[in-house]
This record gives sequence, C-alpha cells and structure tokens, in this order.
Amino acid sequence: MTYLVIPLAFLSLTLSGAIFGFFYAWVCSTMWGLDAADPRVAIQAMQAMNASVRNMVFAPAFFGTPIALIAAGALAFTSGRKWAAIAFAAAGVTYFFGGMVLTMAVNVPMNDALAEVAVPADLDQAKEIWSAYSSKWQFFNQIRTVASCLAMMLAGVGLYVLRPSSA
Repeated sequence: MTYLVIPLAFLSLTLSGAIFGFFYAWVCSTMWGLDAADPRVAIQAMQAMNASVRNMVFAPAFFGTPIALIAAGALAFTSGRKWAAIAFAAAGVTYFFGGMVLTMAVNVPMNDALAEVAVPADLDQAKEIWSAYSSKWQFFNQIRTVASCLAMMLAGVGLYVLRPSSA
C-alpha cells in the first residue's frame, strides 16, 4: 500500500488546489462583478450559478478533498511517515470544517433562501436583498477560501516531507 502514498498525495494536493481556486475565484472576481451589476441581474445570476454548481465536475473537489487528504494521511502513517501523516490529516480536518462544513451550514442555506426569492422589479428592493445577501455570503466565503488555502498548503507540506531524503 505504500506505493499509493505519492499518487494519493498528488491527488490530495490537486483536489485541494481545485477547491481553493474555486472559492478564491468568488473572492477576487465573481462577487465583485455581481456587486457592480444591477442587483436584479446579480440575484438572477447568483440563483443560476448556485443551481448549476451541484454537478459531477464540482463534486470530486468539494466532497473528495477531505477524503483524499485523510486517506493520504492514513497511508503516510502506515508507511512510517509521521510528519507527512500529520500534515495531510491537519489539511483534511482544516478543509472539512473550514470549507465543507462551513459551506453546508452557512453558504448553502443562504443560496437556498436566495433561490426562493422572486427578483423584484423595484431597484431599491433588489439592492436591499442583494446587499444583505452578498456581504454575509462573501464574509463566509472568505473564511472557507482561507481554510482551503491552508489545507492546500498543508497538503504541499505533506507531499514535500514524503520526498526521499537526499544523501
């Protein structure tokens, strides 16, 4: 089983990078763009994006990341690579709570509530709805972005300490 440690470590790093990049894109472009748009358009666009994100392309990064990280940690541990095991386990726990659980507990319920909103024709009413949603959603997205970045960095550390030592 030790021959699986390196491929699983690379998979863990790849999935961690994918989910970090996904959350990061919302921080540095998507939400800023929506905030700059007509709030009626922003609400409709966010409703459409939230409806489309539940797909088989997104699922491996979102759900598979903690599984791959913890599995890499377990294999590293059984291979006698204690520090790599600690790094991968810490990465898995960090993403699980800071990324996945936070998303399911906060962002998804907010998205579900927004999905039920009928987009108002009145601009001021739409501004009020969008402003209340966007600021809170972005705050929690920034937390999950940092957690995902930390998980990716810990996976990188785990992979680094798995390397053969130089003689």
